[in-house]
Amino acid sequence: MGRTNRLSAVAVVPQGLEAASGEELSGLGAHGVKPGRRAVSFEADIACLYRLHLQARLPFRLLRQVACFPCQGRDDLYDGIRQALDWERWLHPSMTFRVDVTGTAAGLNHSHFTALQVKNALVDEQRDLWGERSSIDLDDPDLSLHLHLGRGEAQLSLDGSGGSLHRRGYRAAMGAAPLKENLAAGLIRLTGWDGSQPLVDPCCGSGVLLIEAALAALEQAPGLERHFALEGWADFQPELWDKEVDRARQRRRGDLTLPPLLGIEKDPSIADQARANVEAAGLSGVIRICTGSFEANALPEGPGVLICNPPYGQRIGEEQELDALYSALGQFVRQEASGWQLWLLSGNPKLTGALRLKASRRIPVSNGGIDCRWLQYEIR
Repeated sequence: MGRTNRLSAVAVVPQGLEAASGEELSGLGAHGVKPGRRAVSFEADIACLYRLHLQARLPFRLLRQVACFPCQGRDDLYDGIRQALDWERWLHPSMTFRVDVTGTAAGLNHSHFTALQVKNALVDEQRDLWGERSSIDLDDPDLSLHLHLGRGEAQLSLDGSGGSLHRRGYRAAMGAAPLKENLAAGLIRLTGWDGSQPLVDPCCGSGVLLIEAALAALEQAPGLERHFALEGWADFQPELWDKEVDRARQRRRGDLTLPPLLGIEKDPSIADQARANVEAAGLSGVIRICTGSFEANALPEGPGVLICNPPYGQRIGEEQELDALYSALGQFVRQEASGWQLWLLSGNPKLTGALRLKASRRIPVSNGGIDCRWLQYEIR
């Protein structure tokens, strides 16, 4: 592939998963991968960009850069936007659009105001071309634009996803404090679990950690059941897209038998939600959900990996009750899981102390704005 065919793009990713996301993008064919803060910049040809939308598990969004111009204020922005793309080709008045903004420039300090300036430039361009204009649609636009301002520059990108990529479609049932699917996929990737050992979640909630682990091990592409905004782009190539869809479908490993994947959930209604999610993900024969306490359930024959996102006290449960939960979990692990690894997402160091275990690794991640640590424990 010649460099001339490559597009510049950015993956928006969970904080703390930038390096893991960079590895994933490289593995799927992206070039020049550079992790930043909550983002990874890269280059890719259009086939690779299609592939990333279908197969990448960690990004929230994939943004294709279409223009970059100097921007010292409102006038620069207005002129730059009008010249950024062949709008006659990309945005007919019959289409809807939305604009999202990050960053600032002189006189452009508020994202809502900046988005309005972009909209005005586009609407004026359309009126000059056709005498009519597009409508804004924040929920399901035909063209989703993203503007980033910084270092005296404006970068205009197209959002190919049309809604956050973390939504996989299997999850109608949400627990009370849901872990986003892409964050769950990233946490599993950090454990190095490869489908060769049992995997157990003793407080499994809606089951998302187990589901994402199973889907990754089976190499089932997360984007196969959804519609993408890029399918409406002016330069969309249906044959190339179909080829990448086929490629993604063929990756699924139907021949693979996984070791036991077990979720344990005390609350019967949440355990039912987890079962519904497992079924919707097509994994009923792969993941077993048990209702009850972890103390009452035997672990599969190990060694294996325990994964856990227990409540931290910021959203669910009071700290005293949770202190008892963490203490019981630590005791259970010490007694029943010798030779296993435990990975636990902690948003509350005080509670994690009740485990009475010493972490061998602490990886900072953000879960819904809460500063967390993905902690690894080697159980002796």
